Amino acid sequence: MITGAFMVPHPPLIIPEIGRGEEKKIQATIDAYHETGRRIGSLKPETIVLLSPHQVMYADYFHISPGKGAKGDFGRFGAGQVKMSVEYDTEFVENLCKQAEDSALPAGTAGERSKELDHGTMVPLYFVNQYWKDYKLVRIGLSGLPFTSHYELGQCIGKAAEALGRNTVIIASGDLSHRLTPEGPYGYKEEGPEYDSRIMDVMDRGEFGRLFDFPEDFCEKAAECGHRSFLIMAGALDGLKVSARRLSYEGPFGVGYGCCMYEVLGKDLRRNFKDQYEETERERMTRRREKEDAYVRLARRTIEEYIRTGRKLKVPEGLPGEMYHDRAGTFVSIKKEGRLRGCIGTIQPVQGSVAEEIIENAVSAAVRDPRFSPIVPEELGRLSISVDVLGSTENIDSPDKLDVKRYGVVVTKGFRRGLLLPNLEGVDTVEEQIAIAKQKAGIGEQEEVSLERFEVVRHY
Repeated sequence: MITGAFMVPHPPLIIPEIGRGEEKKIQATIDAYHETGRRIGSLKPETIVLLSPHQVMYADYFHISPGKGAKGDFGRFGAGQVKMSVEYDTEFVENLCKQAEDSALPAGTAGERSKELDHGTMVPLYFVNQYWKDYKLVRIGLSGLPFTSHYELGQCIGKAAEALGRNTVIIASGDLSHRLTPEGPYGYKEEGPEYDSRIMDVMDRGEFGRLFDFPEDFCEKAAECGHRSFLIMAGALDGLKVSARRLSYEGPFGVGYGCCMYEVLGKDLRRNFKDQYEETERERMTRRREKEDAYVRLARRTIEEYIRTGRKLKVPEGLPGEMYHDRAGTFVSIKKEGRLRGCIGTIQPVQGSVAEEIIENAVSAAVRDPRFSPIVPEELGRLSISVDVLGSTENIDSPDKLDVKRYGVVVTKGFRRGLLLPNLEGVDTVEEQIAIAKQKAGIGEQEEVSLERFEVVRHY
């Protein structure tokens, strides 16, 4: 029952009462928006599901707007006279929440902070309403959950539309990179133009499986805000044959604006992109596990034993001799789908051997990292694990003696102490390394600290 889907940006400047002539600099986007509106008008949807990065966003939960409806205006952009109101499709919301619950996906109507419509919702509807108004809205925010969870929410949307027999249209609201030029809102980074080039190629072709190939740290450096919207839309189109059409792309203000249109042509069960991605990941994980050394195998065995039974593993036989005799601080890092899932360690040795150190820190990383919920048995087959064995720390008098690829850093201010390992994805400069270590220790950005460096042996 999903009849069409649309990828659109949401620059408030595009509204004439806000742009006051400046909107003409993105005329291609305006033209694409009118074409989008006309197409939605021809589809005559009963329900529009709108995905907005400026709706309420939680780290581990998808918020679906509750109630019978909402209002909003562009007052914060100097055009309070431009107002709109929407009626929510409460039956669709109820069914969607049930679909999410059945899929064990954390989504629902709890946690609303504001009833007012956000600009990520209002900008698309400003154009849609010029061509079609006889619809009810379902408004959904994004989350900090993995990309696959966003795709799964899209699948739930598709199931809800089918269960209710609703003629449904999906609008994925999201700008592309905000780092295209030095004059842009976040300055320039090379990842900005690269992201826009890659994402437009993917969306132009409708090759939604490639959305999983964008590392999250790469997306963060590009400062995009639409990738998760696009993933939810892709999930809603799971198993459907679509005709993909690129309407426009431009970025004159240092922010990328892309518009694409997807017409549903029928079923195509081969377009099950999450299943394909997870099968590829299972194969990758199998190959990775086959190559793990004794250090990582011990950490993995410890985690699996503790999560399944609640018992801490005893030091097993058959390990390399140095793991029984050497003492060192260790860090155990756990990732799931490329995202950190837990990381705990010790700067100096606390246990009697490296093996014991790994066992203690593996358990802590799995269930005691305060940034994450404890790992559950269903996740065990999807975890990537690494073990860092730390060398001794060395006092240094200048950041010039650090190298983010070679040395980890310890920052100290009084009793506050923070550590960051070397050679981490997304940490490219010494300044970033020190700043993150300070943040972990609760030390202010401008506070002076003493520095130590150390080297590690990293085991995968």
